[in-house]
Amino acid sequence: MAQLVAINPQLHQHLRLQPANAGRHSEDTQLMPVVPAEFASMATQAPIVLTKNGQTGQFVAVALLGFAPGENLFYSDNAWQGDYLPLQLQRQPFFLGQAEAAETPTNTSTAPNNKADYVLCIDSDSPTICQPTSIDDTRYEQLFTETGADSRYFQQAKSCLAELLRGEQQQQQLVQALLSYDLIQPLSLDIVFDNEQSTRLNGLYTIDQQKLAALAPDKLVELHQAGWLLPIYTLIASTAQIYPLIARKNRRLAKC
Repeated sequence: MAQLVAINPQLHQHLRLQPANAGRHSEDTQLMPVVPAEFASMATQAPIVLTKNGQTGQFVAVALLGFAPGENLFYSDNAWQGDYLPLQLQRQPFFLGQAEAAETPTNTSTAPNNKADYVLCIDSDSPTICQPTSIDDTRYEQLFTETGADSRYFQQAKSCLAELLRGEQQQQQLVQALLSYDLIQPLSLDIVFDNEQSTRLNGLYTIDQQKLAALAPDKLVELHQAGWLLPIYTLIASTAQIYPLIARKNRRLAKC
């Protein structure tokens, strides 16, 4: 579990990070949360499906990365092996915490949307945090310049967090649209691998293509004008990535 600490320019002036290690946060991640803005990029390498949040029961979009809890077929050799790095990994090791729940020192760095109900935090246990052998080593990044201003790397991290925050709001709107048009259906996958090992995936959902095709033209126009048709069709198209994912699993099993 992440150990979140509010970022403070005085306390973290000399902190150094190695962004290349961000992929290590996905080592045991079977379902990676994704937001609509990255559907097109994620759909080139993994199936995007819907599942229900275990705490709230609400639908959320996730990329399917493996066939068993804790399995990520895109992670090997201590690194993320996909062509696209999801926003949830790009933002590591930064998080938005609730201001009232955080012990926030004075001069704490503000959240990307500058709202008082958020405070920018860092995971103090993240594998991206390191002790470089040389202060000039270009593999490492820092949060602040010598003058105390945000570094370019830190500015980009804040932009990523802001994009995720917007994306989560867009995802809620997309799910609400799917529910209002009754376009969500359960997805069960029964898979047999090359070694005759079998698995069944439950608790996943996708778009009901028959109901989508049966929508009246004015309803399709409504979805288009709201900006939801593209992510809907992208989500549908991404299910074809289940076959390359199975191939990844077969290659891993062959090495065992």
